[in-house]
Amino acid sequence: MKKITVYCGSNKGKNPAYEQGVLALAEEMITRDLALVYGAGNVGLMGVIADAMLAAGKDVYGIIPQKLVDIEVAHIGCTELTIVETMRDRKWLMAERGDGFIAMPGGIGTFEELFEIMTLNQLAYIQKPLALYNVNGYYDGLIAFLSHATQEGFLHKAQLDLLIVSSDPVEILDKMAGFEPKYIEKWEVK
Repeated sequence: MKKITVYCGSNKGKNPAYEQGVLALAEEMITRDLALVYGAGNVGLMGVIADAMLAAGKDVYGIIPQKLVDIEVAHIGCTELTIVETMRDRKWLMAERGDGFIAMPGGIGTFEELFEIMTLNQLAYIQKPLALYNVNGYYDGLIAFLSHATQEGFLHKAQLDLLIVSSDPVEILDKMAGFEPKYIEKWEVK
């Protein structure tokens, strides 16, 4: 793994633990000489992780639609800033360029990106590691819901098992580094 796509909030959230979490992740990525791929925002947790990576001299690849550039939320300090037409274009390039994915605390956009990568992995359009960085228990409710969906027969356990969940960035990146793709021929729920 050389580039990690990080999905996170365009807000910092109410609890300082979220910003501390993003800084801990950035520190671990810096230690491992990883580059950041992200949505190119200069605000919220997005701006925090980009600034930390750039301050350490690491590559930051930002991908952003023109509409967001127009409202001045693009991080112009990115090593490479790619401006695209649509959010769909942005998501696909972020998926294509990253060697693995981490969903930090965030809002509806982060949730959408998380579920899209889960779907792309399930259908073998990509086979890359995906992690939920569960800072301050942020994703506890979602994790419980995904377990419920599995118990109710709507999510295959093998799909859920592909999702790395941790509140420790060291553990997340270790597990991502050891990820082995698992293509499942048939996603029948038993």
